[in-house]
Amino acid sequence: MQALSSARCEACDAHAKPATAQEVNHYMPQLPGWQVIRHDGIDKLSQTFKTQGYTRSMSFTNAVAKLAESSDHHPQMIVDYGAVTVIWWSHKIAGLHKNDFIMAAKTSEVF
Repeated sequence: MQALSSARCEACDAHAKPATAQEVNHYMPQLPGWQVIRHDGIDKLSQTFKTQGYTRSMSFTNAVAKLAESSDHHPQMIVDYGAVTVIWWSHKIAGLHKNDFIMAAKTSEVF
């Protein structure tokens, strides 16, 4: 099985199928520290990374932004003094897609 962090995102449009519960259960063991949250009826992947300072928070945020741009898939990021929360979901399908799990794994690697 290919590691999520080495996989590439695929084009996702409004007709793409959200990840099934079985797929979510298959991917989550590869994402230590990540959790599935439900916000406004939409499943999302979330993790808060402890950065120990605002400059480090901003450096990490910029690294995730660069990663997001390279894949044309963008998360929500909440920046605090000593932490950054990164939240992935696929806006076009209002839920989770394999791409979100790939990007979560890549985010963890960047950290």
